[in-house]
Amino acid sequence: MKCPGPAPLARGALLWAAFAVPALTADRIGLNEPRPGWQQAAGVAVLAVAVAVSRRLPAVAFALVAALSLAAAPALFTVSYGPALGVCALLLGLRAGRARPAVLCFAAVGCAGTARIVLAGADPAPEWLVMTGTLLFGCVFPWLGGRYWRQSRELAEAGWLRAARLEDEALLAEERARLRERARIAQDMHDSLGHELSLIALRAGALQVAPGLGDEHRAAAADLRAAAADATDRLHRIIGVLREDDEPVPLSPADETLEQLVARAAESGLPVRWEPGGRGPAAGPPSAGTGEVAERLLHRVVREALTNAARHAPGAPVVVAVTGQAAGTSVTVTNGPSRQDGSRPSGGGTGLLGLRAAVTSVGGEFEAGPHGEGFRVRAYVPGQPVAVRPARPARAPFTHARRRVAAGLGAAAGVGVVLVGAAVGWYAYAETHSVLDPAAYAKLRPGTPAAEVERVLPERDVNDPPEERAPAPPEGAECRYYRASGELFVSVAHFRLCFDAGRLVAKDVVPGGGLSGEGREEYEEFAR
Repeated sequence: MKCPGPAPLARGALLWAAFAVPALTADRIGLNEPRPGWQQAAGVAVLAVAVAVSRRLPAVAFALVAALSLAAAPALFTVSYGPALGVCALLLGLRAGRARPAVLCFAAVGCAGTARIVLAGADPAPEWLVMTGTLLFGCVFPWLGGRYWRQSRELAEAGWLRAARLEDEALLAEERARLRERARIAQDMHDSLGHELSLIALRAGALQVAPGLGDEHRAAAADLRAAAADATDRLHRIIGVLREDDEPVPLSPADETLEQLVARAAESGLPVRWEPGGRGPAAGPPSAGTGEVAERLLHRVVREALTNAARHAPGAPVVVAVTGQAAGTSVTVTNGPSRQDGSRPSGGGTGLLGLRAAVTSVGGEFEAGPHGEGFRVRAYVPGQPVAVRPARPARAPFTHARRRVAAGLGAAAGVGVVLVGAAVGWYAYAETHSVLDPAAYAKLRPGTPAAEVERVLPERDVNDPPEERAPAPPEGAECRYYRASGELFVSVAHFRLCFDAGRLVAKDVVPGGGLSGEGREEYEEFAR
């Protein structure tokens, strides 16, 4: 097994230190109920194990921290381990490729928390609300954020791969343009020189059989005819080398429409927008070709213009506008300036030259040149207008996944806010309605009948009394705890009243987690 380098070890140590700080200080500053030292040490050790396995086994790391949080608080919400729980959930979404392990972990934590609340909870309803809100808002929400972050990184990597592939396609298109130009030159040579050589051979043959010609001249004419025929054969062989007989026929609109071409370019990462138009007044010369030829030429024009825009102005927005007219169809491809360095690489422009020749050969019009700060290619092809259909917005491959994650984040945030708000509201109600006025507490005396004491007591007693900080209760007595202050989310002092045989037999002050022994004596003196 390969040992981790110093950088991962340093990052792991920093992460563990960040987890350990709240675990060791929350009790001391009164944010949690005080715990024995061995429990704090065990918690820090479990956090160290979770950090150690978080890279290879993020689900195990999250399960360890969740178990630690449930052991510390049945409602899962604890200041000591809450930050570690949220960060481990974030790492689970960032590092785990599949969602099923995380869903199973969340379900297991929810079931375990529910069982612990039912078996050992003092007030199950608000504790379950807090546990559910913490699970959704402190676990599911960070996990969805990690998955969104992971998908964003994958999308960026895929974008760079698509950009490289688009550049390769542009280079390939340029090379094929050169090959097509060679094939055109070869065809011109074949048509012109082949015709001329054939005429020479024909004339030499006529000269060979002409009457009154000497044998020596007849032999020269025969040699000339043979040389012309041999030159024609050699020209055919050379033309065969230059021509690309196996070159695939350009994609026709029957296989791919303009809308599909634009959508495919958009899916590859090109910022292109499709703007279909309507039918306008007749323009241009009468139709000189068929609809299939027009669609093929328009497809070639849009494809070449998109390739040039991707190569010469990467990142610039591109607009493809098509207008069907009575006598033909116009297409305009306009791109803005490059968002990178603004430079325009030099190129031969063979693709545009070939398109100009192809469009003008059927009686169309072709324009290509700077337009504002960008570049525009416009072509009018006579013939049957291409059917212009409303286009659906082109969507990248990860758009649906990102929308699902965003919807999950929004749903989790909404449900978490509602549950946490309900839990906080219930907590505030329960805590503020269990406050015993210190002046009323000071007037209570042991031996007072319970009915008389009930008159000054608040509506509720404390749900989670600090029994571990309180002195031993009188034997056989029933004790109740009340808060000495209405402050929330901090450890405050409590009053304990013990009743036996219908009378108050003992009263005590239990100091808050942040009060020392001297503070307790001062608080008792004030209460008396």
